[in-house]
Amino acid sequence: MELKSTPMGQRLAQHPYNRVKLLNAGIEVSGEKHQYLIPFNELINIFCKKGIVWGELEFLLPEDKVVRLHGTDWEETQQFYRYLYQSWQNWSKEMSDISAQVLEKQLHNINEITQSNRWIKQSKLSEIQQSIKESFSAIPLPLERLIQFDNCHTLYQKCLEWLKQGETLINKENSAWVTQILNDHAEFFNTIESSPLNESQCRAVINGEENVLVLAGAGSGKTSVLVARAGWLLRRQLAQPDQILLLAFGRKAAQEMNERLSSRLNVDIMAKTFHALAVSVIQQATKKQPKISELEVNSEKRRALLLGEWREQCQQKKAQAKGWREWLSQELEWDIPDGEFWNDKKLENQIAIRLERWVGLLRMKGGSQKSLIESVQPEYTEAFKKYLKLLSPLLKVWKTALKEEDAIDFSGLLHQAINLIEKGRFISPWKHILVDEFQDISPLRASLLTALKQQNKQTSLFAVGDDWQAIYRFSGAELLLTTSFHHSFGEGAECALDTTYRFNDTIGNIANTFIQQNPVQLSKPLNSLVKGNKKSVVLLSDDQLESLLNKMSGYVEGNETILLLARYHYLKPELLKKAKTRWPKLDLQFMTFHASKGQQADYVIILGLQEGKDAFPAPARESIIELALLPSVEDYPNAEERRLMYVALTRAKKQVWLLFNKQQPSCFVSELKSQGVPMQRKP
Repeated sequence: MELKSTPMGQRLAQHPYNRVKLLNAGIEVSGEKHQYLIPFNELINIFCKKGIVWGELEFLLPEDKVVRLHGTDWEETQQFYRYLYQSWQNWSKEMSDISAQVLEKQLHNINEITQSNRWIKQSKLSEIQQSIKESFSAIPLPLERLIQFDNCHTLYQKCLEWLKQGETLINKENSAWVTQILNDHAEFFNTIESSPLNESQCRAVINGEENVLVLAGAGSGKTSVLVARAGWLLRRQLAQPDQILLLAFGRKAAQEMNERLSSRLNVDIMAKTFHALAVSVIQQATKKQPKISELEVNSEKRRALLLGEWREQCQQKKAQAKGWREWLSQELEWDIPDGEFWNDKKLENQIAIRLERWVGLLRMKGGSQKSLIESVQPEYTEAFKKYLKLLSPLLKVWKTALKEEDAIDFSGLLHQAINLIEKGRFISPWKHILVDEFQDISPLRASLLTALKQQNKQTSLFAVGDDWQAIYRFSGAELLLTTSFHHSFGEGAECALDTTYRFNDTIGNIANTFIQQNPVQLSKPLNSLVKGNKKSVVLLSDDQLESLLNKMSGYVEGNETILLLARYHYLKPELLKKAKTRWPKLDLQFMTFHASKGQQADYVIILGLQEGKDAFPAPARESIIELALLPSVEDYPNAEERRLMYVALTRAKKQVWLLFNKQQPSCFVSELKSQGVPMQRKP
């Protein structure tokens, strides 16, 4: 069937199309110079209009495109339109049945996923949405028309909902599943630890995403969640014991975790340090047991080696002595004595700490000196080359000592393990890697995790950490690996533990407000179960320390502990030398802020809130070596020192005293006072 414009209509319309022809499943619109084929599966609607004299047909296509035919006889136009419309509708009805079958199949597949009685991963949402798009591409009708058919309308709307609100739907399904699981397995969550897990802990434990970061503030039960996670994987038969790897950052922490695993789960799962993991990888890949250098476990020998070589270089080479004097006095602003400063006893401890740190950072970075220089930012290159030249003899003597021992250091362990994994010489048996204190992870340790995950694509990562307690940047820890967890390790979920079991709400509110002044710190709730009073945190002059201990000796019970904390170990108060006889009933312990991480006490006394010498917050005086090799410093004043204060505050269960210098108070004193911390003249 065909419709043509009249000769007069064609002349007056001056339109490129003057005829339309009905095909098997479409129409052909043509003119003297133009031809346009419109299949029914691209046709959205057909309109028949009457002009002043002639008829007009309008064909609506996707994206609001329109093809028009003018100047046709009105009677003929109406007749052609009725026949065309009926043919198009008959075809559409047939195609709607096919479309409904495609949509029904798609929704059936989605229902199988949502009714599988398991956690639905975010990655599964991507698969669902991609499958919907493929189904849509297989439908013979234009998608815009599906709402016109009763057999397709509801099905299409449900598919669209999964495309547009898929994350909300996934969360809704997972929330319902979690509620059911918490009811069905209540006994497990009530007995897996010494006290029942709270809801936020339970939700973290059963989260089924491939990569999960649990943000957990001080005293919120991070280790309990790790132990329960291991137990949950075993209970649900998601892994065998030898498929679970638990990692801690120190031997003591690993030992404590092993004791809890043994008592709670009664299975053969051993927590390891990253270095122990590297040893295991090397041993299995090479069939040889790597020997750890004594330099790594004997601090006296390590310092003696580095100090001895440093002194020898300064003694024998004037250029070295001059270079070291300029470096220490100009860049670090140290007071360097005249003459043979390298033999100065007062300088010995100060320089030994720095030598250990610098050599350690260079070893951790690894590679040749050329690659080291190429890796630093351009603004540091020249100074870095100069200082690297001064450190090269120390690196050389370190490597020589390792060779003579036929041993390897910790950085070498990690580098070798990563290399073996990447070369395929070690096959990872672990389906689940669980990491404690994730905020302390360094790029080198992160590379080891990444290598294991890439080697075994099925490996999931479950990490607990607290960016508020990230205080080890000086040893290579990179906070960005925590704050950008999913960017580094893959998509997944982020959970928060919202309850602390250690300190009262007064200490919690002050510590939380103080740390969150820095907008870089991730915001998270941390509620206390214990009510405190307004004097749970008190500012007190540092000349009142003896009076404070006198007063505490009158009411502190024998089973209660007191922790004294300072920025540096040499700030240990002299009066503690007589503490055993002066206050024999007080359980007093002194340590640095860094060493106190992971500790707790009933009462905490924070020392040294002062400006000037031995200030806290300490002024940032980093060498070019540190600026070049360590993660970038956050653009916020005293960011890491602020985290140190948070760590110190949150060691206390009951009360904190902040001792400040009256003549030169720390800048933190006025800030804490503005938060409502009371200042007392006497304890």
